[in-house]
Amino acid sequence: MDESTLATKIATQVVSDTKFWIALIGILGGIVGSLLTLGGNIILHKIKEKPQKELDAKRKATLKLMLEDDRFPDKWRYLETLSAVIGASEEETKRLLVELEARGSEKADGKWGLIKHHPFPSQQ
Repeated sequence: MDESTLATKIATQVVSDTKFWIALIGILGGIVGSLLTLGGNIILHKIKEKPQKELDAKRKATLKLMLEDDRFPDKWRYLETLSAVIGASEEETKRLLVELEARGSEKADGKWGLIKHHPFPSQQ
């Protein structure tokens, strides 16, 4: 084998190896970039969501205090009152009440109470 053939063979092998590594680095770069973008979006979402979660936690604590208040022996409170005190819409208040394991009265009179104080008839 002469030198020019050997040089051509080596050059071809180097180019082939180089293409492989460039392709591998490109794929890894795409994967790493995608993971960083996904991670960044998750972190950004959590940062944006944090104030609302803190507000919800404070509102739920207030609702729980109101529903546990011994000055109301029947432990029922009107939804209007609960909404006004925590500064939320009635729909938002209902969502928070359900998260607290509260329920509305069967009389549909707008009263809400904790299920532990007002279990459903089938639970008694």
